[in-house]
Amino acid sequence: MQRATIKAWFLIHKWTSLVCTLFLLLLCLTGLPLVFGEEIAHLSEPEVATTAADATPRDLDAQVRTALAQYPGDVPLFVGWDPDAPTVYVNTGARPDTPPPQMHTALLHATTGEVLPAAQFNEGVMYFLYRLHTDLFLGLPGMLFMGAMGLLFAVAIISGLVLYGPFMRKQRFGTLRTGRNRRLAWLDLHNVLGVVTLGWALVVGVTGAINTIAKPLEQAWQSEQLGEFAARYAGQPRPATLASLQAAVETARAAEPGMRPAFVSFPGTGYSGDHHYGVFMQGNTALTERLYRPVLIDAKTGELTAQPQLPAYMSVLLLSQPLHFGDYGKLPLKVLWALLDLLTIALLISGLYLWVKRGSTDARVTEIERAAQHGGAA
Repeated sequence: MQRATIKAWFLIHKWTSLVCTLFLLLLCLTGLPLVFGEEIAHLSEPEVATTAADATPRDLDAQVRTALAQYPGDVPLFVGWDPDAPTVYVNTGARPDTPPPQMHTALLHATTGEVLPAAQFNEGVMYFLYRLHTDLFLGLPGMLFMGAMGLLFAVAIISGLVLYGPFMRKQRFGTLRTGRNRRLAWLDLHNVLGVVTLGWALVVGVTGAINTIAKPLEQAWQSEQLGEFAARYAGQPRPATLASLQAAVETARAAEPGMRPAFVSFPGTGYSGDHHYGVFMQGNTALTERLYRPVLIDAKTGELTAQPQLPAYMSVLLLSQPLHFGDYGKLPLKVLWALLDLLTIALLISGLYLWVKRGSTDARVTEIERAAQHGGAA
């Protein structure tokens, strides 16, 4: 590369790194416990009595009535199943469009209907860390801002590879030049950490950016596909009396025999329009359990209305969410994710040190030129 090109890439790497580093440190520090969020949640969950494999689950309509008795005045919003425990959760709220932080959660034994202790959406250390990680408690603007930081991180990674790739090829992997000056040793450490975490950091940065636009993507899907079905009910009020939830789920099971229900949305929640239950089915593998298939059931008559295909952008979103936290490989992959997270923290700290000891831009460009030509630096 010509000197002007090196300088341009150096400035890109310098400023994208500088702008996003503090926020990336925040994301890495808060993301570390969130990787193990499921395991941490299970530690605080009550012991649930196991049931026989052929035990008959309690009627879902009865489960909903039990949940509503816990929170008088609420309306049902979502019903879901824990694939790892014989429990059913019911989310309720003051109105159909209640946002998650204001929802109530009732956790019930799937067979007996016993009410179990349940963590609420808006309490606890993990909730605090999750909000800090995703949106800085600023809602959608905060999510979009953190997404922009993730994209800047991706640019910083790519520009660093362009700058230091030629130099790294001429050095033995893991070389730290400790005999000359401390800054060169930190630079070598920074470059080695960058190579080790390169693929993972790009995946996590890009999937994190995708996850921050989940709300706009969901709204686009609701407007695009659910709007088509809502048009058939134009002028009709939301049904005051709902058909059997249990029957609706059985109808969805019959429509998608190779899948199992993951959760059900009630009319008005935004996931299934104002006139339908949305029974979201999932597969039985690590991949297909993330690709939901919605089955729309008329909430007044209980009849099957449609089985719309999720658009490609929703499939990308659903696949990127668990990939961001390493959820595909259970605990072993999560441990790997955590180790790479720690290495990325070290990468960011070394980058801050190099910025403090930065010197002039021309001096750094000369150093890169010499390193690329001779495998060493001044």
